[in-house]
Amino acid sequence: MANGGPVEHGYPHLDTVRESITALYKRLSYDTIHTFATSVAPADVAFADSDDLHLGAQRVAREMVRHYRLPDARMIIGFREMTHAAHVELAAGPEYFIELNDRFRTHRRDIGAALAHEVMHVYLHRLDLSFAGTRDTEILTDTAAAYLGAGWLLLDAYREDAASSQKLGYLTPEEFGYVLAKRALVFGEDPSVWFTSPQAYTAYTKGMARARQDEQQPPLTAAGWAGRRRYARDRRHAQHHGTPDHSGVLYAFAPDDRGPLRVSFPCPTCHQRIRVPVRGRVRARCALCRTVLECDT
Repeated sequence: MANGGPVEHGYPHLDTVRESITALYKRLSYDTIHTFATSVAPADVAFADSDDLHLGAQRVAREMVRHYRLPDARMIIGFREMTHAAHVELAAGPEYFIELNDRFRTHRRDIGAALAHEVMHVYLHRLDLSFAGTRDTEILTDTAAAYLGAGWLLLDAYREDAASSQKLGYLTPEEFGYVLAKRALVFGEDPSVWFTSPQAYTAYTKGMARARQDEQQPPLTAAGWAGRRRYARDRRHAQHHGTPDHSGVLYAFAPDDRGPLRVSFPCPTCHQRIRVPVRGRVRARCALCRTVLECDT
């Protein structure tokens, strides 16, 4: 939790974010992912200053349990002084103890954001889905919360001006915006209408621009002129001289003993790599997220 300190910006964790989206599709399946087409509604996690602190926190926790479809999980909420925003004990269940930073006693509107992350820890724990290392697992948790409809709260908790700053989660604001944009492109849901933080809206806009770039990489037909020109050059090199230098691009050429040269590239939706023959215009379908892609290989 950045509280008054510097807020990291940009996309330093983008590779892990993309790996997290792929892992979600692999572990949950296309059908399960699409049961989360509707995000947590702002009214369901609203927290007024007049609300009882503990009863209100329990109510918001129950909403997160409902949203993540954990009907047999019970969250017990406490508050204490700590460095991080929150902590959950990942026991066998069905009861889980979540401790929130004392800061939330007076910043109640952000309790939903903290619980979106902590209850997602429980969800992933029950799925037995994690990455090697605490840092990457925390990035997975933020990404999963955002992609499955509760993480817009984490981005909305980001506020920064000349005198103060606050940010929850391990992703940068722009990375949260990127994941929310990826979700919006799949489900047609615009989370920006719920933002109360103008900085969150700006980060979402930047994230959407980055997400759109994923749809404009060769060999996709939506690729720009410069990308298509580089791709054509690399393809000629691969056809006549072997594998070219793939640095700076997402596609890779590889020979196939059973047929023509093939090119692999990440699906712009789930980032699973797709492998197709190099033979001009082709239509590919991602087996993981079922996205149909128009390609010019």
